[in-house]
Amino acid sequence: MFKKMRVSAQKYNYSGTFVYQQANQMRTSRITHLLEGANEIEKVEILDGNLREYIRHNEEVTSYIPEEKTLLIEKRVTQDVFPAIFSGSLDDVAVYYHFRKSNDGRVAGFFCQSILLEPKDDLRYGYKFCVEKSTGLLLRAQTLNKENVVIEQIFFTQIEIGKIDRNRVKSGFGNVSGWRLESAAMKLVSIHDWEVKWVPPGFKKIREMKRLISDNSASNVEHANKSVVARREIEQIVFSDGLAAISVFIEPSTQSRTEGVRQQGAMSILGKRQGDFWLTIVGEVPPKSVMQLANSIEYNPK
Repeated sequence: MFKKMRVSAQKYNYSGTFVYQQANQMRTSRITHLLEGANEIEKVEILDGNLREYIRHNEEVTSYIPEEKTLLIEKRVTQDVFPAIFSGSLDDVAVYYHFRKSNDGRVAGFFCQSILLEPKDDLRYGYKFCVEKSTGLLLRAQTLNKENVVIEQIFFTQIEIGKIDRNRVKSGFGNVSGWRLESAAMKLVSIHDWEVKWVPPGFKKIREMKRLISDNSASNVEHANKSVVARREIEQIVFSDGLAAISVFIEPSTQSRTEGVRQQGAMSILGKRQGDFWLTIVGEVPPKSVMQLANSIEYNPK
């Protein structure tokens, strides 16, 4: 069933509303996914707060930002939009997690099989997935701490699987001919001056990039917000074990900031000054993991 889950999010057509709950914060979104031949089309609508739409054609993502009348076009950085949250090799994941079937359940009206992933060390969290029985589509994902308490979850409240009208992946903003078109200032690079000498076992480097963000998003760099006008350059290194991701953000230390680590749901966020630079480490791992990783970072200008 876990193997089925890995491919079902790309293989099937579906449209549904899901809720993301992190600590005391909740956000509701709607996703519609179509597979046309070898091409994927996906639309994500944010239903709470500011109006936002993200429409993806294969690897290209267009963000619709109505208050700025802006279309922002970029390549997607990671492939972890729910329900397609698993990107790793099953064999690799099995090295660091015990797999166990749990009780059957129901989510959004569908019967599903529960799968527990129990970590073999204390450097990562556990997971409980509820997978629709016939398609293998992930309906609910819960992140568990070492006491098996749910600290973060994402789940469908309503979903249709199967025949989906193609019009449902079109933008809801109608005529955007007068909107400003921008290409996201993000480029893949090789970062030679910084070395991360330790990551939790099983984590591999999957991306190195430089991106530009605006000053008003600098304090929220951990979210790599796609909806702002680019202004300041930040380097980013991304690691993943196929389930969780850790990002290291590097920028000149030009502002007065407070060092330390905090946790929000399953997200651990650490900020520290290193020489003339400010490092922000953000990971879906326990705080001890980001702290150990942060202490291993060395700056060796070439």
